[in-house]
Amino acid sequence: MALDYGTPILVVDDYDTMLRIIRNLLKQLGFEDIDEASDGKAALEKLSRKPYGLVISDWNMEPMTGYELLRHVRADERLKSTPFIMVTAESKTENVIAAKKAGASNYIVKPFNAQTLKNKIEAVCGA
Repeated sequence: MALDYGTPILVVDDYDTMLRIIRNLLKQLGFEDIDEASDGKAALEKLSRKPYGLVISDWNMEPMTGYELLRHVRADERLKSTPFIMVTAESKTENVIAAKKAGASNYIVKPFNAQTLKNKIEAVCGA
């Protein structure tokens, strides 16, 4: 299955610069339907109103972390199969294991480039 560049993507990060970087990388790859949320709670609100084909979320955010968001998404019958890529500056093995156990589809360690992002998206959304 080829990547669908029309798929809606939700990017979740509490750091505006990181939101802009990920949005620009996604646009560079050809994605157009990109929404943003500044934390897990805002992301859940958006997820309740629109179906997304992919969530890309930072791990460390307040008041709801990306890890907590992931657990909510996986617990929701309507959302549980949504591909979810966790992004973090920490490459600790225990975090990767925790994210995988909680149901993360994939994991990206910052900093990363467009090719790395594309590879991770292809791995979870088909290519």
